[in-house]
Amino acid sequence: FDQGMGVNTVKRVFSTVRSIINICITEMGLECSNAFSKTFMPTVVNSEGRQPIPQKNIERIKEECHRLDDDMRWLVALLCDSGLRLGEATGLAKEDIVLNHSIPHVRIKPHPWRSLKTLGSEREVPLIGISLWAAKRIKNNGSPFKFAFPRYTNDHFSNANSASAALNKWLKQYVPDAVVHSFRHSFRDRLRNSGVQSEMIDQLGGWSNKTVGQNYGSGYRLYDFNIWMQKLV
Repeated sequence: FDQGMGVNTVKRVFSTVRSIINICITEMGLECSNAFSKTFMPTVVNSEGRQPIPQKNIERIKEECHRLDDDMRWLVALLCDSGLRLGEATGLAKEDIVLNHSIPHVRIKPHPWRSLKTLGSEREVPLIGISLWAAKRIKNNGSPFKFAFPRYTNDHFSNANSASAALNKWLKQYVPDAVVHSFRHSFRDRLRNSGVQSEMIDQLGGWSNKTVGQNYGSGYRLYDFNIWMQKLV
């Protein structure tokens, strides 16, 4: 909390610790309780939460991405108009980026070097605006690596934390209170303000389903996603 983490982030970390200890207790046949099973968490520590990036700042960031035109800026640009999580983007293989299609898009799927946050995270997202520009730069830059971002990813691991630290430091120049995850908050706001219904927004961003009914059927098609995504540009 002293480092500025929100309650949900701390709860997520404690959940991981709790699960590890539960496995150890079970596998080793220990007769003890898990000391982390009933950890008290304050209801509110940081009430402001993560704020979206204002559109005027996003436009400035896009201009800088075009100007600098390197792999780190391609990563930022890819996030700008796609709503991808940073870990989803850094762990992409080049083959996940599909440009030879009537609707250019990116396939978000698990890899040996990078898992996905939830089952609903596996999806196809249309590429528009500066995210499409970044995807083309990634595919056509002549790199011999199979990864979209070999700076952060290899056959065994995708280091999204390292990417986050570097990109957050760069973003501070343009939006002092923002971090790279703020693009997802902005993405949701932009879709909401364009009249996109919540269920489609959840599927586009890979957010968890909120009702049982959302698990029924096969969901929206790439064509449907593209119609609404185009409204953002």
